[in-house]
Amino acid sequence: MARWLKISLKILASFFILIVLVWLGAAYYINHNNKAILGTILNQLNANVNGKINVENMETTLLKGFPGVSVSLKKVQLRDSLWANHKHDLLNAEDIDVSLNIFSLIAGSIKINKIGINNAAIYLYTDSSGYSNTSMFKSKKATDSSTKKNSSAFEIKRVDFNNVNLIVDNQKRFKLFQFLVDDLEGKIDYPDSGWNGNLKLNTMIKSFAFNTRKGSFLKDKTLKGTLVAHYNNKNKVVTIDPEKLNIGDDEFFIGAKIDLAKNESAFSIDIRADKILYKNLALILSPNISSKLLKFAIDEPIAVTGHIIDDGSKSGKDPLINVRMIVKDNTVTIPSGQLTKCNFTGTFTNKDTLSRAIGDENSAIKFYGLTGDYYNAPLKIDTFLISNLARPVAAGFVTSQFPLEKLNSSIGGETFSFKNGTADVRLYCKADIDNFRFTKPVLTGNVAIKDADITYLPRNMKLVNSSLTLNFNQKDLNITGSRFQLGKSILNMNCSIENFLNFYYTDPEKILVNLKLSSPQLYLSEFMPFLGSRKSVKRKPVSKNAVKEVSDQLSAVMEAAKVQIQLNVNKAIYNRFVANNLNASVSMLGDGIYFNKISVNHAGGNLNLIGNIKQSGAINKFTINSIISKVSVKDFFYAFENFGQTSITNQNIKGYLSAKVNAVGSITDKGNIVSRSMYGQVVFNLNNAALIGFEPLVKVQKLAFANRDFSNIAIEKLDGTLTLNGDKIMISPMQFNTSVLNFNMKGIYGLGLGTDIAMDIPLRNPKKDENITDKAAKEQARMKGIVLHLKAVDDGKGGIKVRWNKDHD
Repeated sequence: MARWLKISLKILASFFILIVLVWLGAAYYINHNNKAILGTILNQLNANVNGKINVENMETTLLKGFPGVSVSLKKVQLRDSLWANHKHDLLNAEDIDVSLNIFSLIAGSIKINKIGINNAAIYLYTDSSGYSNTSMFKSKKATDSSTKKNSSAFEIKRVDFNNVNLIVDNQKRFKLFQFLVDDLEGKIDYPDSGWNGNLKLNTMIKSFAFNTRKGSFLKDKTLKGTLVAHYNNKNKVVTIDPEKLNIGDDEFFIGAKIDLAKNESAFSIDIRADKILYKNLALILSPNISSKLLKFAIDEPIAVTGHIIDDGSKSGKDPLINVRMIVKDNTVTIPSGQLTKCNFTGTFTNKDTLSRAIGDENSAIKFYGLTGDYYNAPLKIDTFLISNLARPVAAGFVTSQFPLEKLNSSIGGETFSFKNGTADVRLYCKADIDNFRFTKPVLTGNVAIKDADITYLPRNMKLVNSSLTLNFNQKDLNITGSRFQLGKSILNMNCSIENFLNFYYTDPEKILVNLKLSSPQLYLSEFMPFLGSRKSVKRKPVSKNAVKEVSDQLSAVMEAAKVQIQLNVNKAIYNRFVANNLNASVSMLGDGIYFNKISVNHAGGNLNLIGNIKQSGAINKFTINSIISKVSVKDFFYAFENFGQTSITNQNIKGYLSAKVNAVGSITDKGNIVSRSMYGQVVFNLNNAALIGFEPLVKVQKLAFANRDFSNIAIEKLDGTLTLNGDKIMISPMQFNTSVLNFNMKGIYGLGLGTDIAMDIPLRNPKKDENITDKAAKEQARMKGIVLHLKAVDDGKGGIKVRWNKDHD
């Protein structure tokens, strides 16, 4: 056994010595035939190209190619036949290592096992006409059979790149790919079908632009991994198997297919990332896409697959892109807010309709099975579509059911506050997208709110146990089945708003709300917050809280919209005022409240009124034109709190009043008439009346009529005209025919200072004339006898004194 082992070792040693001797002989041969071998290599290479390959010199490098023989080619240039026109070297290398097959040298031919390209630039250039400098590698046509027979195949089994700048510049199709190859090791086999390659690479991507007008994918990203490629001679297709590649710090599986059958090659790329951050994904795309995607954020890693297909056409169009994304239990931030616990499957394509061309106009983003909490409100959207990214339009069917209290954290306590109640949303939505904000929305469906307690904070209005259903019919809004309880007031409402969504965002002042309200009992004081000035509409910038933005916009719309109200109330109560069968037509416009027609039964009679309240703040101006028919004057004065004066009150007067009132004045935002603010005229008729404890006449009794009862003066009929002038009431000449005294009166009654009332009082007792039936005779008799001419004026102490009127008529 030991003997055979010794023999084997001697054989191996002899074989190794033989190889070394052959290798040294080959090296010696190459070193001494440097120019001849270089010429042979160049002749072999130039025989297969349409252009020129230049090498400055060649050096033998003994150890690099063992057991083959290696040479180093210095200053290598490859230039196609049209280089003088475009000036782009196909190859410009400082150093190329070439490993030669030692046995081919012995046989008198040269075969290259390996090429290592170092410190080089490779520029694959295609001009705007479609000509490429790579055409230098097209086989020359054989001139005769011997030339064809002697032309040898150019096969390289290994290619290495070190510090190589590789550029693919296709100006005809606006494509630019640039790789700074730090290291590439490629092994190539040549079966009969073509070749198989294995490339291990480490490169920086400077440009990966399918359309230079829109920017580069993967810009400044590192690419590391192994590519396994195959080429088929028959169909001229290069196939790259899906293998793991690292782009930056993220792991991808990338495969591709390149069709070389045409001059303009077609290709397709398949990309998959099972776990990648959304931001990292966006940053590997071209700027025209990533700038839009970065408006959104997804916190946790997602799964993505993509397909890029270029059909090789000469039109310079974009490649077909299809992307699929799976998001599970994630937090998604969008320009208008945030979705938590979010799940969906998303897709993108730039060819949504097969019969139309690739491009933004035919692009679509689709979300399937989208669920999540949007500001604590759970959302569910089966399919949501954003189409035509040139002018984006969004559409989808949204459903949600949630307690209203969940909205408080998002609205932020500035417009609405919710307590109790539920919301049920079922809406088909369609809207334009302008700068990532929904505009010109079209809605179909309804929103039902039940058993809600809602406070409208700008006016501190608190609705309790309220329900409503909003029905959207594209541009119009109808509100039905609505019940509101404001304090003790209960309102049933139907509402229609035409073109609501046309004007909602752009011109809320143009919105016209037709509102029909009915109530069994209404406490008008609970609606006094509406007397305050309406808030001006402010165009607010896009916020990151869409629910709050919608709330603020809705508040602005409510303040700005024109509202036509038809109100029917069985019983209306305002402080002391109690009315039945209230029918009102009211308009709420930008500058105030307009009472188009109000009819109400009150104090045994009825009132009809038109007027307005111009809203300006804490104090508001009002105008009224009213007809009062046969109301109890005592109850009427009581109901209206004696119209802001204390001289003639409901305790001083009774009877039945009919009047025409035309007046202006001021009212507070709490609903109280401002004292001494009224101006206008009251033309009245008083029947079956009495003056009870009226101070000026009580003073007259003490002066001259001690035997008559001036504390309760019956007045069968009184006609008069009062002119309201702020703190003064102008009394037009009136004849008082009473149970105790007949007299004439005119002058000024001051609610503060300024009282100056002239009275002509005959001492004759009216009871003496009760039997006179002739009207003219009775009129002549009433002023017979002694007539006192008195004047009631201020006493300087806040009261009234009576003195003789020397300047009487």
